[in-house]
Amino acid sequence: MAVDAAASTGTGSTSATGRTRLTESFDTFLNLLTAQIKNQDPLSPMDSTQFTQQLVQMTGVEQQLLTNDLLEKLVSNTGSGIQTAVSLIGREVRAVSADAKLTAGKAEWNYKLDREGSDVTIEVLNSSGKVVQVVKPTDNAAGDHTFSWNGKDRTGAQLPNGGTYTLRITAKDGTGATVPSTVFVKGVVTGVEQVDGKTLITVNGVQIGWEKVTSIKQPEETAETETETDTTPEPELTA
Repeated sequence: MAVDAAASTGTGSTSATGRTRLTESFDTFLNLLTAQIKNQDPLSPMDSTQFTQQLVQMTGVEQQLLTNDLLEKLVSNTGSGIQTAVSLIGREVRAVSADAKLTAGKAEWNYKLDREGSDVTIEVLNSSGKVVQVVKPTDNAAGDHTFSWNGKDRTGAQLPNGGTYTLRITAKDGTGATVPSTVFVKGVVTGVEQVDGKTLITVNGVQIGWEKVTSIKQPEETAETETETDTTPEPELTA
């Protein structure tokens, strides 16, 4: 592992040094070209062909810088765990995330209280950050809890399916001190995607960083076994 880390560090250092040099060359070239145009002889202006060639050279340097950026992102994506994340498709995972999508009039979260709380408030927020529901649970023991929301707001109106909602936990103990809490979601991974160099998995319709996964297991199969009865009449025997 130490050798891999060193190799990775060396590659990143070399790439960073090369980009710095290219950037310096680009800036120097641009300054020289600007000074050349500014100080040219009005009676003998710069040849347009020469000017065009210099612009092409400048553009080539800029493209080289952009190419380096793309190569660095490609290397980053390769090492970010996308291959590992792909293996999660079809698996049931538990991941640290406070977001869940309202589906079929229901959204569900799991949360953990680090210690027992005497005053716990659960809030459901919409995508705009507005609180749409508030609940005061009665079971505030330390450990894991499940919160299922029926998709209704504080007025009792049913909210439309498809929206993404965030769960916020506020917990305090008997002394008024904050009780640390963590919110999780659980579901089957249905997709993997690279966004801005980050590997995201899709769980229950919501994208989550794959590094947020805390547990993985095979989904429980609920296939029913049907017992078939042979109703074919037996052939009659004739004398």
